[in-house]
Amino acid sequence: MKNQQLKTAAEGLTRRHAETRRERGGRGRGEEPMAQNSIKEPVLVIMAAGMGSRYGGLKQMDPMTDKGEIILDFSLYDAVMAGFKKVIFVIKESIEEDFRKIIDGNASKYIDVEYAFQRLDDIPAPFKVPEGREKPWGTCHAVMACRDMIDGPFVAINADDYYGPGAFASVYDFLTDPARKDNEFCMAGYLVENTLSESGHVARGVCETTADGYLDKIVERLKIMHRPDGIAFTEDDGETWTKVAPGTTVSMNFWGFSRLMMDEMIANFPEFLDKAISENPMKGEYLLPLAVERVLKEGKATVKVLPSRDKWYGVTYKEDKESVMAALQSMKDKGLYPDKLWK
Repeated sequence: MKNQQLKTAAEGLTRRHAETRRERGGRGRGEEPMAQNSIKEPVLVIMAAGMGSRYGGLKQMDPMTDKGEIILDFSLYDAVMAGFKKVIFVIKESIEEDFRKIIDGNASKYIDVEYAFQRLDDIPAPFKVPEGREKPWGTCHAVMACRDMIDGPFVAINADDYYGPGAFASVYDFLTDPARKDNEFCMAGYLVENTLSESGHVARGVCETTADGYLDKIVERLKIMHRPDGIAFTEDDGETWTKVAPGTTVSMNFWGFSRLMMDEMIANFPEFLDKAISENPMKGEYLLPLAVERVLKEGKATVKVLPSRDKWYGVTYKEDKESVMAALQSMKDKGLYPDKLWK
């Protein structure tokens, strides 16, 4: 698609959502920025629309404790304790009823809950969904499902990852700092050795940071794992392996943004679609790390890396479930969480 057509599609998408935000009392792209000290509470956006293909089911809803709690309950508990007051779940419409059974009457007693739906056909004209495509358009597209519901800072996380309380506290404090500027984002950074599965390889964003703790570069390593001689990743299905030093910072898709990032994703979406539909129509994805890297390269924002020493837990494979359940129960036994999260 020609550049002018891409620009027109982006402008139309941006204008339509700016008008919707103004109707809701928000701010449109290109309008005067909010006053520096006008602090809006950050909104927690949880991406829960994906199916766990390797796990073989909707892992976000799989109970992990004898009280029926799921991994997401622990993230919500940590978020509430950190100060978050509103959460938006991005889900597929087909799972809404089952999802509400888990959230309504539990976490919803302590935090305002809204829902947004990630729809495959939620793309701007003149683009059309390629025939036969079923895969969603990626994490940026998931977050963009909330575009008319957010007019201030927001946090984006995965539904099926246990992040630990430290990340929620540090990201919340960063986003509510009166001195923070609109183009200052953040990311919870984890030690690579604290984020791996014992059951197989995982995908991680390996980060390079500046001396003063800002994100300089992020590279997606799709197959990284523990090996007998240390942590390593492969890009050729195991024929060769490249070592990753312990202590290396990785991204677990825990981001803190201002509304500026949402506007950038919207503006660049047509360009992504044009390329994806041409080159990879069935599987092309609009991913948050790539979108972040773009704003960094263009000098539109900075990303402060907030170190976390918490250990990640997640069920990437079915074999992970037993160890995750044991870890969560151990934290309860130590008093880090109450025996029943939502009394």
